[in-house]
Parts: sequence; structure tokens; C-alpha cells
Amino acid sequence: MKNKILMGGLILFILALTLACNQKNEEKSIDKDKIKAEIQAIENNFASAYNNRSVDSITYYADSAISYFAGEKPIVGKEAIHQHIANELQDFPEGAKVSFTTIEIYVTADGNNVAEIGEFKQVDSAGMLLHQGHYFSFFAKRNGKFVCMRDMTNSSPVGNE
Repeated sequence: MKNKILMGGLILFILALTLACNQKNEEKSIDKDKIKAEIQAIENNFASAYNNRSVDSITYYADSAISYFAGEKPIVGKEAIHQHIANELQDFPEGAKVSFTTIEIYVTADGNNVAEIGEFKQVDSAGMLLHQGHYFSFFAKRNGKFVCMRDMTNSSPVGNE
């Protein structure tokens, strides 16, 4: 009788432990649609700062970020990346606009790291396509918000999507 009570108690304990573990996993469920929308909002803010030629308002990059612009050596650090963008903007056509579209994301199980694949387009003031390409960005959550740790772009000839 004593063994049956102990065995029953042990089974109840294991069952309770199993249920508790399952609830923890459910709580850690990642809302990928929400994260994708958050990453797209970050891209939209970057495009807005770029289009307004406001390098100082770009909050996209982490201090230790590395950017791989097509055909150039890696640019290391937020300040160096901002300087590169400022130099790029000197040749940015008047009235032109750039836009970024998040195509897909890959999120780590804890939700703190995101790999993004996207496309960019640059149009002139009349909406004609000037430049296009794709990019890959890796984001990490720092102080509750995502910042870009690494990014890389490539360009495609206009008209070849």
C-alpha cells in the first residue's frame, strides 16, 4: 500500500513537472509577424533618415556594427558607417528616394536575434527606378530594441528583378 502511494505521488510529481515545462515553452512562443513588422519599421526609419539626408538621426546600427557595401572593403563601427553614408548622400540625386522591404526573417528561439533578407529600390523624383538590389541584415536586441550588427548589400541592374 505504501509503495502504491509513493508510486502515485511520483507519477503526479512527474506529470506536474511535465505540464510546467510545456507551459514555459508555450510562453516563449515567438510572434514572427510582430518581429517582422518591427524590423520593417526600423527599415522605414532608416529610409526616412536617408531620404531626408539626416545621417545624425540614423539609429539603425550598433556601435560595433560592420557593414559590407557592395564592391567595398568592410566598414567597421557605427561612426565609420555613418561617415560612409554621409559621403554617399553627396551623390544622391535631388528628389530621389530609397525604400527597403523586408522579404523574410529568421528569428532565434529566444527572440533576441534576427536575420533579415530584403530588397531595396531607389527611384527618382518622378518615380522612375534608378537602382535596386537586395540586402542581408543581422539584428541583435540591445536594451530592448533591435540594432543592426552586420549588413551586406548587392545591386542588380535596373530592369532585372
